[in-house]
Amino acid sequence: MTATAARYLYLARHGEASPDESELTDRGRRQAALLGARLRGTPLAEISHGPLPRAAQTASLISDQLPGVPVTLSEAAGDYVPHVPTRDELPQDSATILLDRLAAFPADERERGPALARAALDRFTGPVEGDTPRHELVVTHNFLIGWLVRAALDAPAWRWLGLNHTNAGLTVIRYAPGRPASLLLYNDTGHLPPELRWTGLPPELHV
Repeated sequence: MTATAARYLYLARHGEASPDESELTDRGRRQAALLGARLRGTPLAEISHGPLPRAAQTASLISDQLPGVPVTLSEAAGDYVPHVPTRDELPQDSATILLDRLAAFPADERERGPALARAALDRFTGPVEGDTPRHELVVTHNFLIGWLVRAALDAPAWRWLGLNHTNAGLTVIRYAPGRPASLLLYNDTGHLPPELRWTGLPPELHV
């Protein structure tokens, strides 16, 4: 069947996690519940989440606000480095800083990341079959959101770097047949009170 209907992809970073990342903090649980409340009335067909506890717990708290929406574990929605650029891909003035930063991540996250990133593009992007638009939520991590936004904008593969997402911020991408992907919303935190809006971002990005 030909893909003839639009896909609306909702992307959310998990709520704030404890220092050891084994669970959400109280603030993280509040963020997740408020995001779920915001999505009430959205015709979500599915909630997918990565395998790590902070994403799984966030998805569960969101689903508490959305009875009847199935929740699915997806390895492709996990936390990994989606693309490790070569020096030649990067701007000359920032190449060393960026490459040093990536080198600090575990080898496993860098080595398995590109295959998972391709799987995420295959699984979560593009128009869908049939004549009914599909709305779906992916609860994931900062890197994958940056990767999917980069792809939607046809930016260079390395440009997922520098795209930052706050905990429980909401991004929405529309994929319609015969049209370029459209970034409808990016890192929106209107559902969060001011004291919950900046978790997950480094202090220098707080405004």
